[in-house]
Amino acid sequence: MTTTRYLHSFVPLLLAISVTPAAAQTQLEEIVVTGTRSEQQLGQVPLAISLVNLRDIQLGRQELSLDESLARVPGLFMQNRYNFTQDLRVSIRGFGSRASFGIRGIKVFADGIPVTLPDGQSGTDDLDIGSAGSIEVIRGPSASLYGTASGGVISLTTEEPPEEPSTEAKLTLGEYGHEKYQIKTGGRSGRLGYLVNASHMKMEGYREHSEVQHSLLNSKFTYDIDDVSTLTAIANAVNSPTANDAGGVTRDDVAEDRRQAQSRNTSSNAGEKFNQQRLGLIYDRQLADGHELTLRTYTMWKDFQTFIPIGSHIPFVGDDGVVEYDRHFFGGGAMYTFTDSVAGLPNVLTIGTDLDIQKDDRQRFINNAGVQGDRVFDQMEEAESLGVYFRNETSLTDTVTLSLGGRYDNLDLTVNDRYLENGDQSGALDFNEFSPAVGLMWNAAPSLNLYTNYATSFETPTFTELGTPAQELDVNLGGFNNVTAQQADSFEIGAKGALMDGRLFYDVAAYTMEVDDEISNIVSIENRAFFENANTDRDGFEAQIQAQLTDRLDLTASYTFSDYTFSEFANEPDAEGQWVPGIPRHQYYAELAYTHPNGAYVIWDALNVGRFYADNANADEVDSYLVSSLRFGNDYEFGNTTVAPFFGINNLFDEEYFSNVRANAFGGRAFEPAPERHVYGGVRIDF
Repeated sequence: MTTTRYLHSFVPLLLAISVTPAAAQTQLEEIVVTGTRSEQQLGQVPLAISLVNLRDIQLGRQELSLDESLARVPGLFMQNRYNFTQDLRVSIRGFGSRASFGIRGIKVFADGIPVTLPDGQSGTDDLDIGSAGSIEVIRGPSASLYGTASGGVISLTTEEPPEEPSTEAKLTLGEYGHEKYQIKTGGRSGRLGYLVNASHMKMEGYREHSEVQHSLLNSKFTYDIDDVSTLTAIANAVNSPTANDAGGVTRDDVAEDRRQAQSRNTSSNAGEKFNQQRLGLIYDRQLADGHELTLRTYTMWKDFQTFIPIGSHIPFVGDDGVVEYDRHFFGGGAMYTFTDSVAGLPNVLTIGTDLDIQKDDRQRFINNAGVQGDRVFDQMEEAESLGVYFRNETSLTDTVTLSLGGRYDNLDLTVNDRYLENGDQSGALDFNEFSPAVGLMWNAAPSLNLYTNYATSFETPTFTELGTPAQELDVNLGGFNNVTAQQADSFEIGAKGALMDGRLFYDVAAYTMEVDDEISNIVSIENRAFFENANTDRDGFEAQIQAQLTDRLDLTASYTFSDYTFSEFANEPDAEGQWVPGIPRHQYYAELAYTHPNGAYVIWDALNVGRFYADNANADEVDSYLVSSLRFGNDYEFGNTTVAPFFGINNLFDEEYFSNVRANAFGGRAFEPAPERHVYGGVRIDF
């Protein structure tokens, strides 16, 4: 089914929308987003972009992972909330679906500082949900603004320092040994604003061998240098001494015992530990009327160790079941914005540059039944990315805006092999790409904003994806394989606006996309995945509404249709014409939120995920599932103190489903069962 087919049924709705009152447009213009690297009203952005606010992120949540609040966003599919070793897996319009762990193909930012490494890897371990004020999501290719690995963008912003000094203490307890302690304080003193949040979480986990401990400190300081310039400092530190991996199991294992771990994971002590520190500085200055300059710099250090369930007893893989690296990730950027008129037309021009550098001192060792053995791999990996970009927006008329953008990126990947017993696999790769984009926004009516855009993305393989395929090897090689960068061309049309005097917001988009040389998983041997290039076709449709049904009752609903197929796959011809694994064709989300004036609230949500496949050949089908949750609480005021107990029930209807499915897993060990119905509760005290 193609995108065009959906558009015919959509035209009558657009015609009906176009006759609604002007007040609706006024409401929409109050929502400001920054996904285009400058502040814009949501209704004026010719992109599929979503904004999730503080209430939806934090209110009554267990705060285990970003997917709790992002499930409402169409176009996203997320797995792996309960495996803290593999990290949350996120895909946006199919970008990121190949990841065997963490996030690929998507650019992630925290307070304007990149979380995504130059080689394209991202994680969510250091994103602090407990102090997140908002999350923006760009759905679709965004390389013209953000460079490589920009099939979509997730940008988290920490809460602003409050005007009045305040302190919040929060305790959350839940089944499966879940405990989380949090304290947050903030305020302003003269020109200085501050917000500091510290939390400690530990959990035994639903499955065997899935324990985790995680401590996080996140802080934001703002200083008003003068009336036209501001300095923002972001400091973040994470320590995770334990995050065990229960591993994927077979369907027969699931039928026998959903809570068991894969036996090799326990015998190999599979899991990870790390500590990380990140510091960022952002300087904003209004140079003159219409001129603005932003400078940023950052640095991050990470020490990491993981035990993975592979070793000399597994054919064709080699003896490298322990991985360690010391990482230094640093860089900076500059952006200049000029707002004026060109040929009598209102115009906004943004130009900028980004420099990001990653250095990994990586080693591997034998995993002797959970004990680190001899070193068998040693290399220094360096990635350096330099990008220069521009974006220009011209108001052709009072209702039509044209956007043009482009970015040139140079990415160098270098490996210096220091383990020479099996030869020298040192090497270097160089990628150069120009990514254009064009968009047109038409305010067709007070409540109807139509847009279309053409956008591109490109994505280089990460260092782990460039690992030499091991099917025909009995030694541990470093260096690079023959996987090349993927490129995507996307054409999109959409509509967004507000109805019912601003009480109902809608956002719909349809797109078609061709991806050449898509980096695709061909096999996963235990926790090691190997990749080749393939071509895919993608068609999709996304819709979301947010409605204020009454003064106390709100509805949020979204739908995602994804038709992604392999058009060419030289290394796996049987996959041609099949669905891309790991992505459901249909996905629905609904939420009802009731809030009483006295502070009480009840929020129910449900996520229905359609069937999908666990392998390229579509031989292993994963059933659809419906998972629901309920959360409720109340605020009690005692002078200047607020006591807010809250409770939640996850998997309300006790659905049996998989929280993660590992694509093309070796031996059918693809499945990570999700927890049964379980409860949590806690209390928040604001002083």
